[in-house]
Amino acid sequence: MRDPFRIPSGCAVSGILNLDGTHVSGEKIIRSIEVMHERSNGLGGGFAAYGIYPEYAELYAFHVLYDDPLTAKDVEAILKRSCTIEHSEEIPCKETENIQNWPVFKRYFLRYRGRSDCEDDEVVRMVMEVNSGIHGAYIVSSGKNMGVFKGVGYPEDIGKLFQLEEYQGYCWIAHGRFPTNSAGWWGGAHPFGLLSWSVVHNGEISSYGINRRYLQNFGYVCNLQTDTEVITYLVDLLVRKHNIRIPYLGAVFASPFWEQIEKMEEPKKEFFTSLRTIYGGALLNGPFSIIVGFPGGMFGMVDRIKLRPMLAAWKDSTFFLSSEECAIREIAPSLDRLVALRAGEVISERVGERNSHGQKLTVSGV
Repeated sequence: MRDPFRIPSGCAVSGILNLDGTHVSGEKIIRSIEVMHERSNGLGGGFAAYGIYPEYAELYAFHVLYDDPLTAKDVEAILKRSCTIEHSEEIPCKETENIQNWPVFKRYFLRYRGRSDCEDDEVVRMVMEVNSGIHGAYIVSSGKNMGVFKGVGYPEDIGKLFQLEEYQGYCWIAHGRFPTNSAGWWGGAHPFGLLSWSVVHNGEISSYGINRRYLQNFGYVCNLQTDTEVITYLVDLLVRKHNIRIPYLGAVFASPFWEQIEKMEEPKKEFFTSLRTIYGGALLNGPFSIIVGFPGGMFGMVDRIKLRPMLAAWKDSTFFLSSEECAIREIAPSLDRLVALRAGEVISERVGERNSHGQKLTVSGV
């Protein structure tokens, strides 16, 4: 019997990364997120998968949600300005017991025609133009060899709707939503994607207004009515544009309090003071735990006073992140290592690096 009571620290997040590059179907991540059913309320669920389009691996894969299918011609006109549409189709969906009406989802595989040093910026510009300017059309993912599948429903039902058991990927992240201060709608479900970043988030970003205005200085426009969107754009800005290494994101998003920084010794004090001063507009206030997928890797982090839980685990050549231990043990009953993330901590792994035993892994098929 399902627990009828809300879990106050919902939503649910979960992630799987095969460090040796092995591809697995979406069946495991669906089982993992379903165990945490009570952490969501049916108003949002979704998945991001990496390595699922090997035949189009060098092309941008745009997943587009159409509330109004008549806007497709307008979206395609924007895409064609700087890209060639090599292939497009509706994303296959299958009616399930709990989800019987859904918007149109299409995917476009795009070849960029301009200068190679500008292509990621041009993709970001196209996403902002469509999501800001075309009512009824939303680009939900725009990376290479990856895609986001999301909607209104419990995550296990969204997985069945998109038939994710038929996809093969080396990394999967998932989200079960319990919205507290924003609407439950198809575009507002998690993950949020930009380029090949995908983000799932448990918590509430009370600094949303400050973060949103900060991002506008760099050309990012938030349109999707949920605070998780700012996390996605901040990751792109800091890591891709400003070359901040992922392990240092905790020093920006979950910076120590000023009184803690004052007590540090040099050069650590100078380092944290500089980041806090330069990137004050990127500080995320409020309770959060996040999982971020990216090409060849995945990382998780929690807020600076650990108001939302997250666990990391390793089994052989697989790395796991989740809100709850049960979601990991559902698919990996015996673990080599299990740790709870500390306040403000970032834990990151990449394909081809080391497993929990410190052994170098051999990449196969990413």
